[in-house]
Amino acid sequence: MKQFKTILLATALCIGTVSFTQAQNKVAHINTQELISAMPEMKAAQTQLETLGKTYQTDIQNMATEFQTKVKQYDAEASTKTQEENTKRAQEVQTMEQNIRQFQGQAQQDLQAKELELLKPITEKAKTAILKVARAQGFEYVLDSAQGVMIMSDGKNLLDDVKKELGI
Repeated sequence: MKQFKTILLATALCIGTVSFTQAQNKVAHINTQELISAMPEMKAAQTQLETLGKTYQTDIQNMATEFQTKVKQYDAEASTKTQEENTKRAQEVQTMEQNIRQFQGQAQQDLQAKELELLKPITEKAKTAILKVARAQGFEYVLDSAQGVMIMSDGKNLLDDVKKELGI
């Protein structure tokens, strides 16, 4: 009976050790930010966003120049105009300033929306490739080392394999 308990204990320890070793091999990590920034689609999206941003910036600068010109003109002519005309002009200038601020806010919202629109298919493609590579290599968990949640990274790094899958 004592021998049976010893054999049972030894078997349990062997099974536990094998299971622990296999569990360690089923976890991998990848830096998704590094992967996504290396994708050609990301470079194209960044170019598109920069172009759109420059367009908005040019529009805002033109509006600001027009605003400053009008303010200077109204200031120069203020002494020759009636109080009523100066009040109307002040309201016009104030409205122009509000329009510029509104346009800036809208431009920022448009840029953020465009960024989300452009990044969604890129991140989905990266996620699909990560899942494909991880499943093909038998990993059950993949940690994102870019998110700062990784305490230790002795596991398999999938970055090169996923890049290969994506053709980068």
